[in-house]
Amino acid sequence: MPTALITGASGGIGAVFARELADRQMNLILVARSQAKLEELATQLRKEYKIRVEVLVKDLLEPGAATAVFEAVSQKGLTVDLLINNAGFGDYGTFAERPLPKLTDMMQLNIIALVELTRLFLPAMQQRRSGSIINVSSIAGFQPLPYMSVYAATKAFVLNFSEALWAENRPLGIRVQALCPGPTKTNFFQMAEFPQSNRPGDEPDAASPEEVVRQSLKALENNESTVVTGGLKNQVIVNLHRFFPRDTLASAMEKPFRNLGSKN
Repeated sequence: MPTALITGASGGIGAVFARELADRQMNLILVARSQAKLEELATQLRKEYKIRVEVLVKDLLEPGAATAVFEAVSQKGLTVDLLINNAGFGDYGTFAERPLPKLTDMMQLNIIALVELTRLFLPAMQQRRSGSIINVSSIAGFQPLPYMSVYAATKAFVLNFSEALWAENRPLGIRVQALCPGPTKTNFFQMAEFPQSNRPGDEPDAASPEEVVRQSLKALENNESTVVTGGLKNQVIVNLHRFFPRDTLASAMEKPFRNLGSKN
């Protein structure tokens, strides 16, 4: 039975990935900071799907955390067939006014931990000439995003990094995907400190995490390097850079995102 490792598995898209893969009879390794949430989810999945579920309580912001995860998996004698780098967070506000520790933590989690985990688990996939990696990016990675500048930049990194790895590893039979959701009904916008009355994830057209996961796994079956989930609106957003100069696009994004913070 194949095994998937999911970071940020205690809630949101990560937890939905866990449930969907359990339903497909994959064993799971769940990684997150919250032991209580992970244990609760693991217990449910073991009982309902009769699969093996390992829990690794680890804060990926800690130095050496990715290596610790890799070593724990190796010590358990597990082979990771599907790596899902889902852990990450955003931040909303004027760059010069945002707390520097939060910005550096965002880069550590969204970029460094993702790269480290990918580097640690990919060589064994190459040796086996099989395996898959899903790196969660965002539609924010396709253009500059005023008031979410660092977040959008981290997701642009994930997008380009994943597409390059897709090309490198395709001849080896390994699938790599950049998953790019739009606004999704999770606690992302709350954690990013968006104003409570104006969170895109609360909009009627926001996608459910179940929709995001289904589209991701379908695209993985087809070995698509990039998948933009959601409807036509998200497809338009990610292609705007094809039709407008970058300064025009950045300027157009500035006012609506600034106004998000002015509404109560």
